This record gives sequence, structure tokens and C-alpha cells, in this order.
Amino acid sequence: MLSTQIASETLTKLTDEKRVNVLILDDTLFERAGAKKVELLAKAFDHVKRTYKYGFRLLTLGWSDENTFLPVNGCLLSTENKKNRINEAAIVDKRTAGYTRRNLAQTKATTVALELIKAAKMAMIPASHVLFDTWFCSPSSLISIKEMGYDIIAMAKKTPKIHYLYDGKMQPLTEIYKKNKKRRGRSRYLLSVEVTIKKDDYSIPARIVYVRNRNKRKDYLAIITTDMNISEDEVIRICRKRWDIEVFFKVCKSYLKLGKGCNSLSYDAMTAHVAIVFTRYMLLAVENRQQSDLRTL
Repeated sequence: MLSTQIASETLTKLTDEKRVNVLILDDTLFERAGAKKVELLAKAFDHVKRTYKYGFRLLTLGWSDENTFLPVNGCLLSTENKKNRINEAAIVDKRTAGYTRRNLAQTKATTVALELIKAAKMAMIPASHVLFDTWFCSPSSLISIKEMGYDIIAMAKKTPKIHYLYDGKMQPLTEIYKKNKKRRGRSRYLLSVEVTIKKDDYSIPARIVYVRNRNKRKDYLAIITTDMNISEDEVIRICRKRWDIEVFFKVCKSYLKLGKGCNSLSYDAMTAHVAIVFTRYMLLAVENRQQSDLRTL
């Protein structure tokens, strides 16, 4: 991977060893409105406008050393639900990468996410933690990533369907919050508890850090981490780096014509377009680092 070479041979030399290198996982809408004959076109949910649109979900795995963000890998997701898929995949040779990519596009997003992380692990990109939002935060995903050798820092779902072992009982994080005394004053977090994540016969220790929701004063957000060796303040600080990928999506759409720069109906062509946009962004990111970091002189 190009990102592995840039991260390992260029950027890690400019970063202090105490800095934390992370992988960041998220998705964005890759809209193809008005192009009804696009291969594998589907109804994709737009999280911003809360509505369905024609297009794909661009699932992206990125890397950050807390100074520079690099896209590592991505996949244009159609849908595993045939009812929401407008067009089917073209018939291609099963021995080709195109066939594998098309199969991946019709796979559940959480499964594809694990494949992207596994590929980054095999490419030996330097990272110790994986960051992501609530949509990927399930016990099975957390345990699978931990087994790959990464620690996780993620936004946890406030849902009664997901339970954690706490005080001898399986409980949702909302109940755990209600049963504990909160920190007062100007503390950066309201509550911190140690729990166990369980799925079938597997279990791993974790910590849930409850923080104030700045948008709703009476509400809270929950951050979960499998790294038991760092402080709550460090968990919050690292979790904020997840925003880097949102900035990346904004730049790609506004300046690098992500989505708008490809009018092809072929899934292969759209995948190539995404790869070209990612490469252009990496070139700009390295140039920006070299111009702003005095250690590159």
C-alpha cells in the first residue's frame, strides 16, 4: 500500500515516539443521482440529510499520527439487501480483483470493515489503536479487532440491546450510568467504569468513559476503550482524532471532486476514481507536512 510506505518511511520519522498512531474507520455517501444504470447502484442512507439517495457508501479506513491523515483503503458499498439494490454486478472472471471487489460491495458493512483492518495489519502500517463511531461498535466487532492486536477507542451505542458485564451482571451502558455517582465540577468526564465485553465464549476487559454532550447539556456520550493502560483524559484526547476523517471527506468532495469526477457506469471505474482521489490527497498531505514541519528541513 502507498499509505504504508508514506507512513513508515516518511511520517513516522517526524513524529515523537510518545505520539499515538491510529487507524480511523468511517463511511460517507458516494452519490450517483440521475445515473440509474450504474453497476451495483443502491439506495444509500445519507446520515446528514436523514434520507435515502441513489449511490454507494464509501467505507474508508484512514491513518493518523495526530498531525497528518492518510487514507489507507476503501470500498464502495452497495448493499447486501437485494430490495435496495437497483442494478446487479457485471459478470467478470472470478479470478480477478474486480470479482472480489464486487463481492465485497455486496457484503455487510461490519464484515467489510474487518477486512479493511485486516489488510492494513498485513501491510504492517504502524498503528496501535482503531477509532470509529457508534455504528461499528458491537461486542463481536470489538473482540475481533482486539484479536488482531489493536486496541479500540470508539463511541459506544446507547442502546438496551448491547450489554456489558458490570458488577456481576450483564447491563446496558445506560443502566451502568444510572447506578454510579458522577464527578462534579469542571472534570473532563462524568464517570469512568471498568467492564467486560462478552460474546459467546470470548471476553475482553474494557473501560467506558462517560463525557458531557456539548450539544445537549443534560445528555452524555459514552466512549469505550480496550486500552486499560491509558488515562481517561488520554482516551478523550485520542478519540477526538476521529474527526480527522470527516475533514478528509470534506476536502475530497469539495476540492478533489470525489464522486463528481467520475461519470462511468462501471464499478471498476468508480473504484479506480476513488483510488486516484485518495492518492492525490496523500500527495497534498505529504506536501503540507513538509511545508509546515520544521523537522523536514
